[in-house]
Amino acid sequence: MIIFFLGISFILAGGFGALLINEKEKARCLAIFSGIGTFFILVPAIKVLVSGITITSTIKFTYPIGNVSLIIDPLSAFFLSLISIMSFIGIIYSIGYIKPYLHKRMAISSHYFFLSILVISMLLVCIVQNALAFLVVWEIMAISSFFLVIFESEKKEVIHAGINYIINMHIGLFILMVGFLILSINAGNVDFSSFKVLLNTNTSFTNTMFIIFFLGFGVKAGFFPVHTWLPRAHPAAPSHISGMMSGIMIKTGIYGILRILTLINKPSLTLSYFVLMISIISAVYGIIYAIRQNDIKKMLAYCSIENIGIIGIGIGIGMLGLSYNNNIVAIMGFSGSILHILNHSIFKGLLFYGAGFIYQKTHTKNMEHLGGLAKKMPAVSLLFLIGSIAISGLPPFNGFISEFIIYNGMFQSFLVRNPFILVTVIISVASLALVGAMALLCFTKAFSAIFLGNAKNTYTESINDMSPAMLVSMVVLAIFTLLIGLFPQYVFKLLINPVSVLVPSYHFSVESLNFVSTLSTLSWCIMAFIIIAGLIYLIRYLLLKQRSVYQYKTWDCGYQAGNNRMQYTSSSYADPFLSLTKPLVHNEVELTRIEGFFPQEASMKTHNHDVVEIYLLKPAFKGIKSLLNLFSWVQSGDTQLYIFYGLTSLVATLLWIMLAN
Repeated sequence: MIIFFLGISFILAGGFGALLINEKEKARCLAIFSGIGTFFILVPAIKVLVSGITITSTIKFTYPIGNVSLIIDPLSAFFLSLISIMSFIGIIYSIGYIKPYLHKRMAISSHYFFLSILVISMLLVCIVQNALAFLVVWEIMAISSFFLVIFESEKKEVIHAGINYIINMHIGLFILMVGFLILSINAGNVDFSSFKVLLNTNTSFTNTMFIIFFLGFGVKAGFFPVHTWLPRAHPAAPSHISGMMSGIMIKTGIYGILRILTLINKPSLTLSYFVLMISIISAVYGIIYAIRQNDIKKMLAYCSIENIGIIGIGIGIGMLGLSYNNNIVAIMGFSGSILHILNHSIFKGLLFYGAGFIYQKTHTKNMEHLGGLAKKMPAVSLLFLIGSIAISGLPPFNGFISEFIIYNGMFQSFLVRNPFILVTVIISVASLALVGAMALLCFTKAFSAIFLGNAKNTYTESINDMSPAMLVSMVVLAIFTLLIGLFPQYVFKLLINPVSVLVPSYHFSVESLNFVSTLSTLSWCIMAFIIIAGLIYLIRYLLLKQRSVYQYKTWDCGYQAGNNRMQYTSSSYADPFLSLTKPLVHNEVELTRIEGFFPQEASMKTHNHDVVEIYLLKPAFKGIKSLLNLFSWVQSGDTQLYIFYGLTSLVATLLWIMLAN
């Protein structure tokens, strides 16, 4: 544990160092110190992941916190490794991304300080086993990320997004406080270990408490219907922050759900089906709204909701396995879920970093205003394509592997002889297949609208300039997506011990699981396909090397005078599918009035509003506002009256204390 805190100290030192040195070196300072800190954090984390041991320590505080247990078990170790590595890559990326903002001296100083605090708080969340200390660290994570979201605070929409974000985080915090308060009062202790007995005595109490914690952690994770902060915060934040928030910060919500699950010996069927159904809705809902977006980062934010749904489906399948005493189903569900946590962090970071470079060079996130960027930025287009294939769940990249394992868990569920689970699994398989098809539609739309066709704007010649730090970060993530896709059996060895924490009654090895050998065979088939494709390309290159080759666009029915206004837009490409989902989306159309036969200009804008906000949150906030307005007379503006209120409250408090004694 000493080595772990040494790593924490280096990251914190990097944050303080960024406050003191000049603007150009702030990012490098944090990158160097966080790199050293990441190394020290990975030493105990990898040790625990490989060996399966648990490292424990205790820090003594005074009342009311008391003794704080710190535990690095395999589940914590997995998240520690993920957070430390992915945050380090994000900080490296920020070295190039932050250059256009060097004139904002104070903003950059505070930005890197709060970035170090965010990383530290996420790491501490994964090891703290004391309810009060956990809530303190959870709040620090929310506040530090709030200041990172509002980096461009001069923009009104950024401030609105930041306020929306911090309100949602505190709603989640309040729900968690209620849950921990109930458990602490009943257990007589704030340590997580004291909750275990309490959560295994009464099924209805356990179900109620799990749902409370699922909602509280679900706000951070972005499950439907508590997801509305994601599509606002991700577009507002700098791209390296968006990548870190989507890739690792929302996973702390998943960690919280899994940690509570480890305190329950056997989840009830009610909880298992609840998690599975909410996750299916989240996945389908997220991808439907992602397809409708023209803002790149907003589209990626809704894709985060979709992938959180996929992770939740894996958790739901794992819980069903535990509920029906089928350990193989449980192992497959939790394995697919944990692997997808890793995979989503990688390819979502890659996509957000690509979107950040596009925004930095074109100054727009609207796909309708882009196009033809593959010619200007071939490296970014290739890396974005890799991320798009991975997030669509296609081989040979990592997204396919985790979804393949979750599918296997679903198919294994058919062996449970129960008609209800049979129907549920059929719905789950169909939903996940539909989500995969829609994800493919979403990213073919995004890639073609951004990188293919003719440019809709005139780009400068410097658009192809790319910071080495940004390029290296994206290349590393792209390599990770390929390596996991080609060699999943080796990655799975690191998941055995984290999964064992969730399925403690079953001892297994990689060799004992049939689907791992299937993954190995599949990876070799994919590798053979890549080698054959490479040989064909090499032969073609050698045959054409001595011949003159020219390229020209397709015949186009004899018409060769097309322009960028005649090609598909992102909206028109997806319109046939979008017409099927209109009942699920609230559309607002702005159409300019057209006068005369030959109008000089005309425009139409469509805004897709989240139905949860329109039909659930807005009426709720309107009701709260009306209720509070009933007491508006209290705020009269009279200072003497305010003093009277204070004195009255003080006298009433003193009387209450005297009567109580």
